Amino acid sequence: MTAVEECEPAGAGGLLDLLLAQGPELQRLPVGLLSREQKAAELARLQAVKAMTAAYEAELVLGLADDSPDELDPAPGTPGARRGSWAPDPELPGVSEFFTAELAMVLNCGRGTATHLAHRAWTYRESLPGTWAALAAGSLDETRARVLVDVLEHTDPAIARAVEAQLLAEAATLTTGRLRKRAVAALLAVDADAVDERRKEAERHADVRVHPAPQAGMSTLATELPAPVAAACHDVIDQLAVLLKQGGDDRPIGQLRAAVHTDLILRPWDTSRAPVTAHLQLVAALASLTGRSKEPGEVNGLPITAGQLRDLLRELDGLGLRTPAGGSVTVALTDTDGALRATAGLDQLRRLVRRGCPAHPDADCECAVLDRPDPVEHYAPSAGQQTFVHTRDRTCRFPTCAQRVGRADADHVIAHADGGPTDCANLCCLCRRHHRLKTFAPGWRFRMSPDGVLTVTTPSGITRTTRPPGMRPPDAPTPAPPEDPAPPPDDPAPPRSDGDARTGPDDDPPPF
Repeated sequence: MTAVEECEPAGAGGLLDLLLAQGPELQRLPVGLLSREQKAAELARLQAVKAMTAAYEAELVLGLADDSPDELDPAPGTPGARRGSWAPDPELPGVSEFFTAELAMVLNCGRGTATHLAHRAWTYRESLPGTWAALAAGSLDETRARVLVDVLEHTDPAIARAVEAQLLAEAATLTTGRLRKRAVAALLAVDADAVDERRKEAERHADVRVHPAPQAGMSTLATELPAPVAAACHDVIDQLAVLLKQGGDDRPIGQLRAAVHTDLILRPWDTSRAPVTAHLQLVAALASLTGRSKEPGEVNGLPITAGQLRDLLRELDGLGLRTPAGGSVTVALTDTDGALRATAGLDQLRRLVRRGCPAHPDADCECAVLDRPDPVEHYAPSAGQQTFVHTRDRTCRFPTCAQRVGRADADHVIAHADGGPTDCANLCCLCRRHHRLKTFAPGWRFRMSPDGVLTVTTPSGITRTTRPPGMRPPDAPTPAPPEDPAPPPDDPAPPRSDGDARTGPDDDPPPF
């Protein structure tokens, strides 16, 4: 027990709260005054500190997991109970299914990153206590410790400890590649099934992902596949690209591979399958579309009038914008701060322009003819509300989540059963995972402003805020000049204290 624990029990506040309130601090030496040897020694010390910090981080993660038992999760046979893809995580037995979402909020990272961190900490405690102790002592760096976790986390704890005992003494002297080979060889000698289980686990988490590329306007499409399948796919793509090159296509071979890959997925030449329609959302300032401005996502002037609609449609038609065959185009009109004001299709815009203002049919008035959809009395959002909310949010609005809205629920932030209106100011997109969390996880609080700014607070008191994409934060207020001359240095201003009360309702259950 440390001196702090002897003076103040956990949770008692006092000294512990004072230490936590101090914030992060790094012990630094004056680099400019250090000799070459001293700089090298300080770098070596930092590596040990990083290892110790990783061990401490794992201890904190496990402590938070122990504070999150699965006893309060929906019981089997009750609404929201875990089943199918929501089955309990075998890597974290006895821990709430909502724990990794809270950990992601605490660390401000994605759920996948938080899950990997939790699994690694669990493996240290259950299967690799020697590795964890070496980390805590600073004698083994985190990179090599992760190699041992990657190889041994899916094997029996007793076998993992036996392999660890063989390798730990020299692990710090081996390269990470050599350490991995030695660990895999040692594991195969005693438990070949564990290696196959690790491969199956990786296949279970495989996915197709899109990453932005460094070049403007480019992205990388990545598919996680078993190595033999990936090699076969690449070979087919390469052979087809070579055939194009031999046929006279003078594009670079890499560009030809990319074109072949695209054709194999989109299959524009295959008329035997139902086409996949294109649904486009335009969220941009009209001046940006016409090249008169570089400012994105803005249409000046509220509300949107018939005269503004005429100008909008005229310029869009001048750009040659048309609805794709079998698809749709949604034009999103934003306020000057990027907040979404209305959505409409091109045909709807043309009808509104032809109709004009019903109250002043012959005048170019300032009456609003297009705005956000009206609230409805029933639970289910209207089609217009669905379009508006999905266009405004674009992804799941839970902090650290970027799941696209294609499968997201339009959730009542204040439950409909508790009086929450079916209104765009009370609806936000949540993926099914985070909709379940909001509905069934105790201690979470959600609240949203009328313009769609969502604030989420975890059971541990961490609060994060997300704004709709494209919506800019408010400008910092300009301090007013003092009316009186500034006080002299020996007469300081009194300190200020601010408070922030955070409350949030429960939600109604999603239609599972």
